[in-house]
Amino acid sequence: MSQRAALDLRDRVRDVPDFPKPGIVFKDLMPLVADPAYFRETIDRLEELARPKRPDIILGAEARGFIFGGALADRLGCGFVPARKPGKLPWETVEATYELEYGTDRLQVHADAIRAGTRVIVHDDVLATGGTARAKTELVEQLGGEVVGLLFVVELAFLNGRDKLVGYDVDSLISY
Repeated sequence: MSQRAALDLRDRVRDVPDFPKPGIVFKDLMPLVADPAYFRETIDRLEELARPKRPDIILGAEARGFIFGGALADRLGCGFVPARKPGKLPWETVEATYELEYGTDRLQVHADAIRAGTRVIVHDDVLATGGTARAKTELVEQLGGEVVGLLFVVELAFLNGRDKLVGYDVDSLISY
């Protein structure tokens, strides 16, 4: 039996009840990142899904999207572009707004981070309601990039995030 078959990534995803508020069970991926075998396996599996899409850039949102996205970009030999909260990037930016349960939030990327025709995989650790992921696709498309896929470690399928991503190629490693 190969090591791949032996590792169930769910074994390193910790459930944290009532975080960040009562009634929510947070999926904590930090134990997975801290375990070298599981982290390597996660990046291996993300690479298998990403490589056929031939991305030029991995776009990841802060903060956990930086961890996986940076490692994936290195593995694929492509660039990494961070999507950040307003006020965190030091250069001219473009912005996308997305809905939260109680209000809105925004993400920005540098205006020169993605050129027209650039093949981009949008990555994050978790696909929940799809709002953040949709905002990241908008950022790529504002700059003329082509979203060739969206890639997540965990998908909370019961929140129907894929509904906001119709027309895009969406993959996740673990689904709850």
